[in-house]
Amino acid sequence: MTVEQWLNNDELAITIWKNKYRFKDESLDDWFKRVSGGNEIVEEQIKAKKFIFGGRILANRGLSDKNRKITYSNCYVVAPPKDNLESIFDCGAKLARTFSYGGGCGIDISNLRPSGARVNNAAKTTSGAVSFMDFYSYITGLIGQSGRRGALMISISCDHPDLEEFIEIKSDLDKVTKANISVRVSDKFMEAIVKGETLILKFVTDTGEVITKEVEAYPIFRKLAQMNWDYAEPGILFWDRITSWNLLSNNKEFSYAGVNPCAEEPLPAGGSCLLGSINLAEFVTKEGTLDLLSLRETIQAAVIALNEVLDEGLPLHPLQEQRDSVADWRQIGLGVMGLADMLIKLKVKYGSATSRSVIESIGHELIMTALETSSILAASHGPYPKFNRDYVIRTPFFKNLDSGDMNDLRFQSLYDDVCKYGLRNSQLLTCAPTGSIATMLGVSTGCEPIFATSYTRKTESLVNEERYYKVYTPIIKELIDKGFSEEALPEYVVTSEQIPYRERIKVQATLQKFIDASISSTINLPESATIDDVETIYRLAWEEGLKGVTVYRSGCKRGAVLSKNSVIKECLKRPESVEAKLIRFKNGSENWIAFVGLIDGRPYEIFTGINNIEDFPIPTSITEGEIIKVKDSLGKRYDFQYTDKYGYTNRLGGLSRIFNQEYWNYAKLISALLRGGIELDKVVKIIDGMHFESDTLNTWKNGVKRAIKTFIVDGVTSHEVCPDCGEHLIYEGGCTICKNCGFSKCG
Repeated sequence: MTVEQWLNNDELAITIWKNKYRFKDESLDDWFKRVSGGNEIVEEQIKAKKFIFGGRILANRGLSDKNRKITYSNCYVVAPPKDNLESIFDCGAKLARTFSYGGGCGIDISNLRPSGARVNNAAKTTSGAVSFMDFYSYITGLIGQSGRRGALMISISCDHPDLEEFIEIKSDLDKVTKANISVRVSDKFMEAIVKGETLILKFVTDTGEVITKEVEAYPIFRKLAQMNWDYAEPGILFWDRITSWNLLSNNKEFSYAGVNPCAEEPLPAGGSCLLGSINLAEFVTKEGTLDLLSLRETIQAAVIALNEVLDEGLPLHPLQEQRDSVADWRQIGLGVMGLADMLIKLKVKYGSATSRSVIESIGHELIMTALETSSILAASHGPYPKFNRDYVIRTPFFKNLDSGDMNDLRFQSLYDDVCKYGLRNSQLLTCAPTGSIATMLGVSTGCEPIFATSYTRKTESLVNEERYYKVYTPIIKELIDKGFSEEALPEYVVTSEQIPYRERIKVQATLQKFIDASISSTINLPESATIDDVETIYRLAWEEGLKGVTVYRSGCKRGAVLSKNSVIKECLKRPESVEAKLIRFKNGSENWIAFVGLIDGRPYEIFTGINNIEDFPIPTSITEGEIIKVKDSLGKRYDFQYTDKYGYTNRLGGLSRIFNQEYWNYAKLISALLRGGIELDKVVKIIDGMHFESDTLNTWKNGVKRAIKTFIVDGVTSHEVCPDCGEHLIYEGGCTICKNCGFSKCG
């Protein structure tokens, strides 16, 4: 079999396979063998397009012996930062390390004290939890992952005093550009909306300070709907449903720390999930019926395969806390794609009562077979270490599988096996977006309806040139080939914008009954939709038992990744060499030097510290050069190269080595802000909000600010106000001045 045969000569599909999942020039057969890990059954399932692993497994499995630091997991949840500066920055380092291995991350900031709370340092009060979101976002954009950026979800609890600021942050299109955001909404919050009650937003610091804020519930809810209507974010996570509808809800040792970037995976601190999807479109017979027996066989093979990958990939997680969590809980995430294609093949309209009945039967088969297979694996390999029989069988989720019919021998057998052998996995089913793998196989994504019968996709990140593809799902093309026009397809063919959102929610709710994790799915609304529509969606989603909901209105200010004129962009990758400016200045009583790397004349990275002549024997006449990234047997370093007045090339090796190591660690984080494209005056503001207990670090911080300020265009308004008259200061010549009273400050 050739790749052209396997992917039906689809140019986009072949491009995705070659550029995202194939290793170098390996053949399709070699790829099948590598990805399946020697499991012949799963290899045949992949060849038949009945099952396929998530993208990280497809790209990385079997390559750990190639001296590559990679993971098989698509997603992680990082332990939430504690309420101190060291933990906040340590969390940033964990994100960076995880991104570098290819994993996406979720992080919750509810533990961080709100704006205005007291701190015992030079700042006296904190800038708040929300102020650190840009920092985490820029780290995400900085770390490249083979043609794509990292992915990040930032969440916050609905009872945090900074809630309103969090909700509104993305109304500034320059803020938090590399992360999704969601609010963890409680039943209490939703009930207060219905009843028209007030809420007390509360935070208690480690010093005992209590910060409270009384708000009306409905205006907050309205703001959530308005922001989503206009900016497509934040999303909503129904946290009580997430924590109660799973196989771990009774386990006192377990708690969810957050969700992954697409929100289909609630996970504990350090938690990770391996993804795989069943292509439902392949289980419709030529007679137009659903082959549940074949589906059962594929589910069994998929659960076994994901457990094999879990064991194989255990040492490949970036952080020890991740390795520990995965070993303890053994989460896997088996989901579906091609659901919309399956319904079209069955001639059933997506969203109809009949479609929900079909989905009900599929969902039941998914969870029952997955649990049965996990129990069989537990019998031979042992249950997951934290398994507790009584906790599991008494969860509302597990008990819901009992039909109550004494003749239901299948559930009774499952109950007996779980009691006797346990389960190999604490979490089994999810429903991921499946964007790239579904497009590669030519089917609809996840449990989504068809987005459009045809659309154009720009794939700048997959190849070194812009390419545009008109994409049809194969079933639509087949109908067109049979004589239908794109404008007059059968009545059972509907796109996402044509489906009433009430039907859309009911479909997701039907599937969610059987999914122990969650579902990533977006309700697409036409441009004419109102804020009231979004409010109604939120209420219905909560009432129907969804774990979360995402809404995208056509024409909103924040574009989607995939649209009829979509653009997929790759974050700027650092060239081997960048232009550099050399800046010498006074920092207090000390002589300092800064090497500032530039791309298109804008600061991209910074190395700065005390200008020791022994470390920096560079003539004072030298003000520019290049910063060169070097990789050798000793690792990665950055050198400064310049041309002297005689025309000779000189090179100073290892800028990161020369400066204080503590400076260097924080400098990498500042560089992340610069590389994220944030306006320089805002970078200065963020740096200004960093307060350290160490005097040397605060001195370094001031030096960084001084260096960056020299690149700010004259006339830009500073975030600082004049201490004499209270007017905002203006940047001029790297200093800030007051145009009202003449006050000036440099440094």
